[in-house]
Amino acid sequence: MKRIRSVVGIIVGACLAGAVFLTAPPAVAQGGLKVIRDTEIENTIRAYLAPLFSAAGLDADTMRVTIVNDPRLNAFVTGGRRIFVHTGLLMRAESPGQVIGVLAHEIGHITGGHLARLQEALENATTKSIIAMVLGGAVAIASGNPAGLGAGATAGATIAQRSMLAYNRTMEQSADQTAVNLLDETGQSAQGLYDFLHILKTQSALYTAGGNLYTSSHPLTKQRIDFVEQHLAHSKFTNVPDRPDLMAMHRRMRGKLKGFLDPPEKTLRHYRPDDPRIEARYARSIALSRTNEVEEALRIIDGLLTDAPDDPFRHELKGDILREAQRVPEAIESYETAIRMLPWAALIRIHLARLQVERNDPRQTEKALENLEQALRYERDTPIVWRIAATAYGRLGNRGMTALALAEEAFLRNKTKIARSNAERALKLLPEGSPGAFQAQDILSATEKLK
Repeated sequence: MKRIRSVVGIIVGACLAGAVFLTAPPAVAQGGLKVIRDTEIENTIRAYLAPLFSAAGLDADTMRVTIVNDPRLNAFVTGGRRIFVHTGLLMRAESPGQVIGVLAHEIGHITGGHLARLQEALENATTKSIIAMVLGGAVAIASGNPAGLGAGATAGATIAQRSMLAYNRTMEQSADQTAVNLLDETGQSAQGLYDFLHILKTQSALYTAGGNLYTSSHPLTKQRIDFVEQHLAHSKFTNVPDRPDLMAMHRRMRGKLKGFLDPPEKTLRHYRPDDPRIEARYARSIALSRTNEVEEALRIIDGLLTDAPDDPFRHELKGDILREAQRVPEAIESYETAIRMLPWAALIRIHLARLQVERNDPRQTEKALENLEQALRYERDTPIVWRIAATAYGRLGNRGMTALALAEEAFLRNKTKIARSNAERALKLLPEGSPGAFQAQDILSATEKLK
């Protein structure tokens, strides 16, 4: 039995190294995650999550939200309190309430401690599988029938699969219960969750595998619909509509995603030139910029800015279009306007800093470092920020800080030897006892632990 336990540990470790949650898409397990970063879209998701985090007793500052470029309708959680949301879900959801319902479900997984419990379930399920294979092998040897070995392996796999999937269904049901509780606590209707489950019902074959309960990694969609329907029958918040401001944010987010992710010709067919809605103008301006019709794209954006000159996200979008068109001075102006209105927007500061460094002008480079310093308060784990900083320090002749920035970038990219080499160089160049020297020493200590 001791040997069986050691094998279980190896198998579970291998599983968790890839994807620690059963609902994670294959891209995560394969390391092929494609991430979307956009200030306005991330701000929208944070607005959806803020009251849920508060009601769940979670510190919003410790939670990380990542938007995944994947057309499937999915969201999932992993270790380290990270929530991943697919663009497919955001683009398909017809209201903020539908996304909020899904996010409340994912918070249920976090507060329920399901990630830790899943690891234990994996260990137990794998143990059952191994025991069944061992017993099957014993029968094969005793009977002289090699077919018995294959039968044992199949039985073991079936036992483990059924055990794990049943356990996962329990967690999904628990997360649904938490979701409706959180929605009630925040005064929001579960109607959005109910409506989205009906959308999922059209894809039920993906989850039920022909109706076989044991091959489903989620509760059957009808079961979930029935549960939420019962909740709606008794909740005093059932008829509470989505907040108008969240509806506006949701529509803008969908327009932006469709503009960037759908083929431009599809976007331009879907949103006609005379469509006055903001999401339509967003989508068309982005699609037109992708087909190099920059002037027409800017005409639409300028119209949006005429309607709302104090909207930082419209200035950001104009900066994005100008940046892609290589119109650097104009893009800098638009980003600087957005930052004056939204000083915490780290991603905008990063775009701005990159363009300022490209000008190869000492004054612009110094401004770039000021922006990067502010951005690093929120994006310290983003390698590209350190790469831009290294370029800026290099342009200004600060070799010590250049080496330090390169060390930080290499460490974040898991290039341990390069990180260590640059940290050692930074220590030699930076004043002893300076913040940069302490930072370089921290990198050296961290790389030593990874040896």
